[in-house]
Amino acid sequence: MIDFFLTALISILFVVDPPGAIPTYLVISANQNPEQRRRTALRASIVATLTLAAFAGGGQFIFHYLGLTLPAFQIAGGLILFLVALDMIRAQRPTQEEPGEVSEGLAKQDVAVTPLAIPMLAGPAAMASVSVQIYRADSPTRTLVVFVAIAITGTVSYITLRLADLLYRGLGRTGIHIFSRILGLILAGVSVQFVLDGLRAGNYISAG
Repeated sequence: MIDFFLTALISILFVVDPPGAIPTYLVISANQNPEQRRRTALRASIVATLTLAAFAGGGQFIFHYLGLTLPAFQIAGGLILFLVALDMIRAQRPTQEEPGEVSEGLAKQDVAVTPLAIPMLAGPAAMASVSVQIYRADSPTRTLVVFVAIAITGTVSYITLRLADLLYRGLGRTGIHIFSRILGLILAGVSVQFVLDGLRAGNYISAG
């Protein structure tokens, strides 16, 4: 159970990558006062958490309706996570948000929901990661563990955004990129394991 929890937490938290969102968050909230930025960080974290939780709650029904199998979704999810990991290693985020979405956010009065919560935090890759984990949950306890991992990710996202100024001054853009690259390397390993598990479960490769 501990192994499942750690895998779920790492795969969800690392793909959301709150530190990687700091530079963009500081840019799109530059015109806000401290209280407004606090509310923005809180709303964004709550919306991202609820979005991922809703996707986890309804994901299994969608998969059963479409006839998707666990091996197929593990392989697909692993490949998506690997692409995100490569972006993190290169200190880029095109799989989470596009430059046009960031530019649109600069012109908006309220940036908490879009683009900050969706897609910067709860993007397609994060939804895919949640889906893989909820599909792997073969008991009510493991299902609960996935939701706990989502809640922890939301909490870490809020704390990270609240400390964005301090972290950016302390680490700088280079430091944040280095940290993101380390997380990306770990996520790459997790994503490859997802693919291998899917291949084994689908009897494409031997368990030995």
